Amino acid sequence: MPPTLASLVHHSALKLTVRAGEDRLDVPVRWAHVSELADPVPYMEGGELLLITALKLDAEDPEAMRRYVKRLAGAGVVGLGFAVGVNYDDIPEALVQAARLEGLPLLEVPRRTPFLAISKAVSAAIAADQYRSVTAGFAAQRELTRQALTTGPEGLLAALAAQVDGWAALYDASGAVVAAAPEWAGRRAARLTAEVERLRERPAPASSVVAAPDTEDRIELHSLGTGRRPRAALAVGTAAAPGTAERYAVHSAIALLTLTTERSRSLHAAEQRVGAAVLRMLLAGEPDHARAVAGDLYGGLLDAPFRLLVAESAPRQETDGDPLDALAETAESAAARSGEAVLVVPDRDRLVVLATDGGAAVAACTAYLVPESKSDDDALVVGLSAPSGPIAAATAYRQAEQALSVARRRGRVLVEHEHVAAGSVLPLLADDAVRAFADGLLRALRDHDATGRGDLVASLRAWLSRHGQWDAAAADLGVHRHTLRYRMRRVEEILGRSLDDPDVRMELWLALKATSAE
Repeated sequence: MPPTLASLVHHSALKLTVRAGEDRLDVPVRWAHVSELADPVPYMEGGELLLITALKLDAEDPEAMRRYVKRLAGAGVVGLGFAVGVNYDDIPEALVQAARLEGLPLLEVPRRTPFLAISKAVSAAIAADQYRSVTAGFAAQRELTRQALTTGPEGLLAALAAQVDGWAALYDASGAVVAAAPEWAGRRAARLTAEVERLRERPAPASSVVAAPDTEDRIELHSLGTGRRPRAALAVGTAAAPGTAERYAVHSAIALLTLTTERSRSLHAAEQRVGAAVLRMLLAGEPDHARAVAGDLYGGLLDAPFRLLVAESAPRQETDGDPLDALAETAESAAARSGEAVLVVPDRDRLVVLATDGGAAVAACTAYLVPESKSDDDALVVGLSAPSGPIAAATAYRQAEQALSVARRRGRVLVEHEHVAAGSVLPLLADDAVRAFADGLLRALRDHDATGRGDLVASLRAWLSRHGQWDAAAADLGVHRHTLRYRMRRVEEILGRSLDDPDVRMELWLALKATSAE
């Protein structure tokens, strides 16, 4: 620990005597400073033991001493050393009373003890304390390294918590708690998710000091990773600001966890390459080969119904980060927390995710893509297949691509293939190419109607809606069935197509539906 006034008083070679402030001798001394100025406060930083001979002070004036001592105490001076036998044979009573009034420790320095001896004693004690802190820091570093190598992040966090006499927690890329020590710290760490999210928005390395909700803990948050986007975060909770030794331990933990994170990044890249090979085999109709390559890494995933998700960045968007990376992190973090396997494959400007049907990864991706706050400015377009298996993986991929195409046309963030198949075909007619076709097909009939010589478009719509039943369609229009027959012949003449052809009737009906909103 750093030197205190008490340790200086007990220093046998200094022979110091306490004349005031006996109950405040346990205050740390940052330095010993000599100044004979009437006002040395502008040159003080706080924490000093001020040494004087009262060369320029009227130490016998009570009012002057009260002002002098009060100003020293307000500046953070922790003690006053007065050399007797130089300008005064004894410490004047006015100074003693002023020191007692302010509670400022006042030490009598005998003539045979030079100020230099006190400065050397303080300096030596500070150096010894720093050496002990550095030594303790190296010991902590060795212990943290041993735990990181033998027991992983969990053991490292436990050792760090013991070193700082507090708690520690590790967060993944999504801000979820991966591990905490001691065990009771997990709930406390979980309350800091919002703070971790804010930290992740800053380029690594970054750190912040926050207050824990409902506790008096002082918590430091540190981002982990060497890339622009942090890969993880460390939280360290203590009752007070860490000392030198504790700071060494925290910095060692940050370095070790960063190394672990970067090693994990390399392993992750290798896993992605394996995953890409597995996906290519599945799409090529080789599920047995895919299982053989996947082994234990993805084997469980291929034994259960899964879904394929295909995502693209919306071309109109310019974002600070890669939205595909963020979606990949969401899927991987959710799968890691639930203990399920997930296959995430970046494919040039796309991302393909193969995840368990009904699992945490699919749910997390869906929640990430379609929260209430999403708007037309979304940075992703995503298609999700129906549940499938290894044999039908190629079909599932086509389903995801079809859903993606629909999402792109409709301006949607996420479209599931099941919803497209179960819904109406009419929303698909909103495509500009379909509208252009419909306008071209019906233009001649509308031009005819514009001359006032009939109502061929309305008659065609009524006749098609009644499946070619003349009487029913004529009744809907309020005309005679012979009039309707005449109009349908005119439609055939103008279009050059036969209404007996079912393909012609289908195209005309879709054209009418596509333009019905106009």
